[in-house]
Amino acid sequence: MKKSLLLLFLTFLLNLFNAQTITFVSEKTNNPLPKVSVFAKDGSIVAYSDIDGKIDKQLLKPEQEKFQLVYDNVSVATLSYSDFDKDIIKIDNRIKDIEAVVIKNNKPAKYIFIKGNFNAYVTVNNKPKSYADGIITYIFDNKTKKLKSTNVEQYRIFSLQTEMDRTFLSYTAGLEIPKLKYVGDPEEYKSGKKNIKELKGDKSDQLEIIDRIGSEKGTTSFGITLYDFKKIINLSFEKESGKTLRDFLEYSDVRYSKIKYKEKPEPNQLALYNNFYVTEFSFSNDKDINRVTFNKSNSNYKTSYWQEPSFPNMQTVFSSYFKSDLKEKPNEM
Repeated sequence: MKKSLLLLFLTFLLNLFNAQTITFVSEKTNNPLPKVSVFAKDGSIVAYSDIDGKIDKQLLKPEQEKFQLVYDNVSVATLSYSDFDKDIIKIDNRIKDIEAVVIKNNKPAKYIFIKGNFNAYVTVNNKPKSYADGIITYIFDNKTKKLKSTNVEQYRIFSLQTEMDRTFLSYTAGLEIPKLKYVGDPEEYKSGKKNIKELKGDKSDQLEIIDRIGSEKGTTSFGITLYDFKKIINLSFEKESGKTLRDFLEYSDVRYSKIKYKEKPEPNQLALYNNFYVTEFSFSNDKDINRVTFNKSNSNYKTSYWQEPSFPNMQTVFSSYFKSDLKEKPNEM
């Protein structure tokens, strides 16, 4: 009798949880779709799907419609609030296939070069405040597989500037280039107390690592306190591979925290998004490479790299909401 009641209770809890979540899946394969961003009508990112393709339905409010779904940096659907009555929403994700990584200088040498495209953006209370993208090359030691240097080659910086919001959070505070944590050592992410999930897809294998979670005391400086940290890392590798540097395809992380001003009663929710997409893999005995300083007060580029069809240009998505308020910093090439 007790076992029956326990089973009934567990079933009730499972059904309750499922009723509060929505799962995004591929229309083509029915596999879960991680990293789907849900934009509200004001440009706020109100939800972001986990490795199981799930979002919390309670994050969506009727007054926020219409909602735009963005997957792989491309808008794939526009839905009304009533469309989210379904437990499962199928998405046509055929917009972008995984680009083949170009292999150069295939003979093993002292260093491994991994080149690719990146984008990064900061939101405050879900609303984007600043954006960066560009081209970057990471150099790893071929023997130890440790990251030796991070080399930005070109980049753009944008900030959201409106008359109603002129705090430092309106600009480029918090923007960073991707750190590629856990990429060099396929076993490193398994150590410590980390929540790890794996998704085997049709074209790649993905890992989700919750690296830091929970409320912490945080740090206070100049009357500003940062606390309640959570970091989610997503790594993508060639399907059924050994998850080595040679197999590496994509990296993303989202870092959540709260910021509290001494003179204000309510905290702000910060989110920092970082994404990197591999385009080239090569070996070299020389680690010298052309680079520029990643200065958040200006852009620095020589070519219109963002016009390449495969480039992850989230700036076009943000501009569709904020128009001329999303301003590019001067190009100081």
